[in-house]
Amino acid sequence: MNIKVFPSKVKGTIQAPASKSMLQRAIAASFLSDKSVQIDGFSPSADANAALELLKTLGVHVKIKENTLFIEPNFNPKSKHLTCGESGLGIRLFSPILALYDQQFILQAEGTLQKRPMHLIEKVLASNGAKCSSSNGFAPLHICGPLNGGDIGIDASEGSQLLSGLLMALPKLKNDSTIRVINLKSKPYIDMTISLLNAFGIKINNKDYSRFEIAGNQKYNADKYVVEGDWSGAAFLLVAAAIQGSVQLNNLRMDSLQGDKQIVEVLKQVGAKISQDENSIYVVKRRLKAFVYDATETPDLFPPLAALAASCEGISRINGVHRLIHKESNRAEAIRSIFDQLGLNLRIEGDEMLIEGSACRGGQISSFDDHRMAMMGTVLALNAKNAVLITEAGSINKSYPDFYADMQRIGVELIEV
Repeated sequence: MNIKVFPSKVKGTIQAPASKSMLQRAIAASFLSDKSVQIDGFSPSADANAALELLKTLGVHVKIKENTLFIEPNFNPKSKHLTCGESGLGIRLFSPILALYDQQFILQAEGTLQKRPMHLIEKVLASNGAKCSSSNGFAPLHICGPLNGGDIGIDASEGSQLLSGLLMALPKLKNDSTIRVINLKSKPYIDMTISLLNAFGIKINNKDYSRFEIAGNQKYNADKYVVEGDWSGAAFLLVAAAIQGSVQLNNLRMDSLQGDKQIVEVLKQVGAKISQDENSIYVVKRRLKAFVYDATETPDLFPPLAALAASCEGISRINGVHRLIHKESNRAEAIRSIFDQLGLNLRIEGDEMLIEGSACRGGQISSFDDHRMAMMGTVLALNAKNAVLITEAGSINKSYPDFYADMQRIGVELIEV
């Protein structure tokens, strides 16, 4: 699918979609639960749908009614072949969970996930009792438990997702476990995981993010869980408002543990007008100045921040470029390519991305099959001289299928071509 986005003003009110990250965690926790779970606030996405199909293949009973998800735990695998779709979080959550069982599973990937390295999963599981092998460091993963637990070491320099999977799986073991962590990135995502585990009755002792103590024989016992709104997807809408109008976003918790909530602080820094209450935020365009932000802990903010920087006066600096390499695309190169195609000024110096605010001329860009690149391109088009044609624009289905519809609701002119 290709989408052509025209320069547009924005104005309106939008309900933020469910947090993809929290929803996938809630689905995994429901699988591990000892009772049926009702998940409120459900909104579909390719990643969430892949997690639900994986559960169904494992024998779990899943029912969806409007925005509510009903999961009745059951372990009766219909096949040893499972897929996580294109979800990097999904494959890293479910690998240690599947390693709990004394049977073989083949965990497959699709699309861009096939190109993302899996060597850390293989190393950690294989060194702690489970059998795990990859295809030269990539999916599919052949996994056979049981996982031993006990004392586990992990280098989390590439991200926190596998650590989240271990934190979810290890409480189900009979024995206690300790995870020793070095080079942890994306600490807010670990806070999110622990918060969700607490809601399901699981206790984790976090020793300054370098040591996690997990008691065995714990039970997941939540009856109901409410998924909060997604700050990652909302960031693009908030930037759209800051550069071209005004938008109110509802269903966003101001006390959220999601790291991408930091977009609010950056918008304040650049000079946008902001008002907020417990569950909504209102952003209005003003004259914007350049900003400095370290995105090492929140790498998913790079794309919306890059779009924001293009409309700020002066040179903005975003640190943490090394966190962009193993995403759905190499996002550092993807962002640079898109900016080049649109006549925008961007350069990378070491671990820092420097963007000079300048006029976007419009043109044709690729999303690189990356949902966040498609959304970034859409926001860049709002303040362009001419329309922007985005190829592979259907990549937004991974996390935010209603993105284009929501953009149209706030006045963005776009068409499918």
